[in-house]
Amino acid sequence: MISFPKFGGGGSGSPAPRTRTLALANQKGGVGKTTTAINLGTALAAVGERVLIIDLDPQGNASTGVGAEDRGVSTFDVMSGTSTLKDARFQTSVPGLTISPATIDLMAFERETGMASGRHYRLRDAIAAMVAGEDPAERTTYVLIDCPPSLNLLTVNALAAADAVLVPLQCEFFALEGLAQLLSTVEEIRGRLNPKLHIHGVVLTMYDQRTALSDQVVDDVRRVLGDKVYSTIIPRNVRVAESPSHGKPVLLYDYRCAGSQAYIKLASEVIERERRMRAA
Repeated sequence: MISFPKFGGGGSGSPAPRTRTLALANQKGGVGKTTTAINLGTALAAVGERVLIIDLDPQGNASTGVGAEDRGVSTFDVMSGTSTLKDARFQTSVPGLTISPATIDLMAFERETGMASGRHYRLRDAIAAMVAGEDPAERTTYVLIDCPPSLNLLTVNALAAADAVLVPLQCEFFALEGLAQLLSTVEEIRGRLNPKLHIHGVVLTMYDQRTALSDQVVDDVRRVLGDKVYSTIIPRNVRVAESPSHGKPVLLYDYRCAGSQAYIKLASEVIERERRMRAA
């Protein structure tokens, strides 16, 4: 077992009243969805949350990034109804952090499901069954769904299952390109499949302080989306990029680097937003 450093980051202090499910979604690839899922999940677990990452991307990068190489039971088995999330959970080297790993088989999900009844709710029902079977004192407090970079049936399942959407947005020229489509999809899912769905927040990723462009993107996104944008910005950081090749979240690979510290702050901000939502 890897010894994980303790830090103060605004943990909940007591079990959350119910499991919160956040879908990390953006149909644009390379914006940091998987990196954010892995490292936000690690940071949440480090402050005492019980976290499950559901890898819903056929590329399986989130699974590789936390060292989940043994993939005997996968998210595809859960989505196809041949296994449960409980059986598909893989314990990572981070206490409190588990993952349901993905395989390339997920590419066949939409084709094999066809027009089957309830196909949009496969993941929602699997999460509900898992939570119902848990001891309330040990209940999973956060489920983070790492979505594929497309608005397909897998992503629709994630949005139909989620309480809220967390949108990673890269600090580059075309940052807002496609965001309107995602927001429109969220509205459509809310109207047709999941009335509780809302945008939890937008996290700006791959920020490069050496460029004026990054600052311009930050200003533009904050002007358009206002307080939906988290205060925390994830910097472009070589240690963050290196850590997946070692099968480790960056908080285990290099706890003191700028990327790790940013994800710690993001976890605190996510928890604080959750507190405000519960109090409202």
